[in-house]
Amino acid sequence: MTSADGARAAWLALGLLVLMPLLSCAGRRPAGLGVTAAGLPACPASPNCVSSDASDAAHRVEPFVLAVPPPQAWRVLHEVVSALPRTTVVTRTDTYLHAECASALLGFVDDLELHLRPDHGRVAVRSASRLGHSDLGVNRRRVEHLRAALEARGVSR
Repeated sequence: MTSADGARAAWLALGLLVLMPLLSCAGRRPAGLGVTAAGLPACPASPNCVSSDASDAAHRVEPFVLAVPPPQAWRVLHEVVSALPRTTVVTRTDTYLHAECASALLGFVDDLELHLRPDHGRVAVRSASRLGHSDLGVNRRRVEHLRAALEARGVSR
């Protein structure tokens, strides 16, 4: 290795060290996640969030309507969410699931929340980006992908 090659390698290493924090797009986990008396958290004004608890058309998605008993649906829903690419289930209880979904390219993290409402035969859903303004429809597509997977398995209709 020549001294010029060594200098290039050193500059490349330094450049990577500088860029790594800039390319980490996870953001901090929001403090307001979870279920309250009002349901799942409200979406922000930005278009990078969808929720079945939202009242405005821009953020609204339909909840998952169950076609099987709630415990069975909840088990399958956990399996389907766990199988999503680059997705980690962070919290799971008998009625609440929070998962972090990372984008393939830059690792942007979205928070996916599901709330089983057995008395209503539904699962409320919320998917929101942590960073940025627009998600180019990623969160809405994620929810509709989940809906299609659940319908294909006979869990929802």
